[in-house]
Amino acid sequence: MIARLLPLVAAEWRHHPWRHGVAALAVALGVALAWSVHLINASALGEFSAALRAVNGQPDAVLRGTREGLDEALLDVVAAHPAVEVAHPVLEVETYAEGSDGRRVAVRVLGVDVLTALRLTPELVARPGADGGGRLAGLDPDRVFANAAARQRLALAGGDDGPRVSLQAGTSVARPRLSGDVAAGGPPLLVMDIAGAQAAFDRVGRLSRIDLRLVPGASASALRPLLPPGVDIEPPDAAGQRMSNLSRAYRVNLTVLALVALFVGSFLVYSVVSLSVAQRAPQFALLGVLGLTRAERHRLVLADSALLGAAGSAIGLALGTGLALAALRWLAGDLGSGHFAAAGVAPRLLVQPWALVVFGALGVAAAIAGAWVPAQQAGRIQPAQALKGLGGPADRDRGPGLGLSLCAAGAGLALLPPVAGLPLAAYASVAAWLCGGIALVPWAVDGLLRAWPRPRAALPLLALQRARFQRHTATAAVSGVVASLALGVALTVMVGSFRDGVARWLDTVLPADLYARTAQSSALAEQAWLPAGFAAQVAAIPGVRRVEAARSRVLSLEP
Repeated sequence: MIARLLPLVAAEWRHHPWRHGVAALAVALGVALAWSVHLINASALGEFSAALRAVNGQPDAVLRGTREGLDEALLDVVAAHPAVEVAHPVLEVETYAEGSDGRRVAVRVLGVDVLTALRLTPELVARPGADGGGRLAGLDPDRVFANAAARQRLALAGGDDGPRVSLQAGTSVARPRLSGDVAAGGPPLLVMDIAGAQAAFDRVGRLSRIDLRLVPGASASALRPLLPPGVDIEPPDAAGQRMSNLSRAYRVNLTVLALVALFVGSFLVYSVVSLSVAQRAPQFALLGVLGLTRAERHRLVLADSALLGAAGSAIGLALGTGLALAALRWLAGDLGSGHFAAAGVAPRLLVQPWALVVFGALGVAAAIAGAWVPAQQAGRIQPAQALKGLGGPADRDRGPGLGLSLCAAGAGLALLPPVAGLPLAAYASVAAWLCGGIALVPWAVDGLLRAWPRPRAALPLLALQRARFQRHTATAAVSGVVASLALGVALTVMVGSFRDGVARWLDTVLPADLYARTAQSSALAEQAWLPAGFAAQVAAIPGVRRVEAARSRVLSLEP
C-alpha cells in the first residue's frame, strides 16, 4: 500500500524542493562529518598497524621494560623456558640520519638478531646488494640496511654496497655502511645487527624488547615468575592500542560534533515534515476516507522521511569520503593531533562496508526520529473534520513538566563520572538540556506574548492572537534554530575558555622568550643532544639574561 502512494511523496518533493533539500542537506552534513572522522581514523590506524606488523612480525607476546630497556641476560632465561618457541631480541632507537643533501631525516634504527628474525620477522632480514658482503652481511656490525622510505628520504642509491650513513648517537656520530635493503614498509627504517646497534648507540647489554612466539597451547602468563620488577608482558597489538588512545579525544569529540549536527538535522526534518503535514491535512483526510488507516498514514509520513534521510545519507557519505581523502592527504590522518604524523604514518583510504551501512542508516534514523511526532499527528487527523476545513488534531497541552524534567535530568547527568575515560554522561546531559529547552519553547513564547502590548492594527492583532493560541507551532518553527544557536554559543564559549586556559598554562610552563631544541619530538631527543658547552656559549651572547638547559624523556605510564 505504501509503495503505491510514493507518487504522492514525489509530488510533494517537486512542489517544495528547497524545503526538503535543506532538510536533506542538514542530514548530509551530520553523516559527512561522522563518516569522514571514522574513515580518517580507521585508515590511519590500519596503516599504523600494517607498519607495526611489518616491523614486529606476528609475535604472541612482547616483553618490555623501563625506558632504560631490558637486561640482555633476560633473553637467555626466557629462551630456555619450555613455553617459548622463539625469543627475538630487538633494540629500537629513534634518531636522525643525514641525507645525501645534508638534511637531517628522522629514522628508526632496529638492531635485530638475523637468525631469529628469519623465523619471526622475515621483513627485517637483510637483502645485501651485489657488493654488499654476501649472505652473512646481516651479521656484520658495521653494515646497515634501509627500507624503501629511508632510501627515498635520504636520497640513497640502489641496493649495491653504498656510502656510509651518518647516524646521530648522542654527541657522537655512528657511520655504518649501507649494504642493501629490507622488505619492511612504513616510515624510514634502518636495520642493523643487534651487536652493532648496541655498540653504536652505547646500549651494550641492553634490549628494548623481546618478541616471543610461544609453543602451541602455552600462555605468556607462565613467564611472569621469571620476570624482574619493571618488566611487563604486552599483547602484540599494544602499540596500536596506545596510538588509538592518543587520538581518541579528537576522534570522540569530532564524532560527538557529528552527532550534534545530526541532532540539529533531526529538528530541521521535524520542522519541514510538521509544515508538510499541516499543509497536506486535506490530502490525508481524503486518503482516510478512501480507506487509508491511521497506522498507514503514520507509516506514509515515516516512509517520506526515510527517503529524505536516505538521500541525505547518500550525499553525506560521498561528501565525507571526499573530506577524508583531503584530510589523509593534508593532515596525515591524525585529526590534527600530530600523533600519526610523528609516527611517520601516511595512510591510504580504507573503506569498511559494514561501517558504510551503519553510517548510512544513522542518517536515515535521524530523519525518522525527526518525523516521528508529525507522523503521529498525521495519524490522528479526523477525516470528517479536516474535509470540512476544521483543521487537524489539536495538540495536547502536556504542560512544562516534560521540559523541566529533562533539564533536571541534564543537571544530574552532568555530575556523573566518566565511563571508560569518556564523559558519556556529560554528552547525555547536553542532549537532555537541549531537548528540555526546546520542549519549553512554547511556554517561553507564551510568556513573551502575554507581556506583548496589544496592537491596534488588524493584521498584527491577528498574528498575535494566533501565536498565543497556537503556541505549540513555535516548537516546529524555531526548534532547529534554538538547537543550532545554543550549540554554537556553547561551543564558542567552550573553545574560547579552553584556548584561554591553555594560553595561561603555556605562560607558566614555557616562560622563556626563545627555545632551542635538538629534535622535533622527545623520542628523537634521546639521541640528539646539544654539544658540551653550548649553554655557556649562549649565556655569553650579549642580551641573554638567563639560560636553562633541560633534557626530556618519554615515559609510558600505567592508567
